[in-house]
Amino acid sequence: MASTRPLRADAARNRKKILDAAREQIATHGPDVGMDEIAAAAGVAVGTLYRHFPAKTDLVEAVVADWMDGVADGLEAAVARLAAGSRALDEIAAFLRHFLETAANDMAVKAAARALGADTDPDAPLQRVTTALNTLIHTGQTEGDVHPDVTLTDFYLLLDGAPASRAAGATDRWLILVLPGLTTRGRPDTTA
Repeated sequence: MASTRPLRADAARNRKKILDAAREQIATHGPDVGMDEIAAAAGVAVGTLYRHFPAKTDLVEAVVADWMDGVADGLEAAVARLAAGSRALDEIAAFLRHFLETAANDMAVKAAARALGADTDPDAPLQRVTTALNTLIHTGQTEGDVHPDVTLTDFYLLLDGAPASRAAGATDRWLILVLPGLTTRGRPDTTA
């Protein structure tokens, strides 16, 4: 049974280095990258890696959970900026831009999780993502910037079809094409 006490500072740093290295190595080399290579990229001993993650599936599950927590943290920060006066559409655009910048690595890790049969349980972070995205959408609609028929399902459809592995120019173009479809300025209101 896993301990519930917090990690020591050095152990927490090592865990973060391992997660970052695993994300990078899996994105670069695929799900077959070895634990030795991940440990070397993290700058830790293989034994340290195995103390934190006894099996590769444990490591991949942790990387996916860490990514989902990061997405949720970013969206919750965007919601907090709304309270400080930020516009919802600006926060949505910034979220989409950040998602595109990081998506290639994240999609590779999710593919690795599927390939390895990792048991990812994103329910808690997914609920946080859903709540924050709904807040951004509804606030944008209240502000009159986000089209009234845009839903959370639409947003997930956009994210699923995002050009994750494309060059920056292609992702910038995707944003230019997609953002008007979310806005009241981009198309007429047909919900009436």
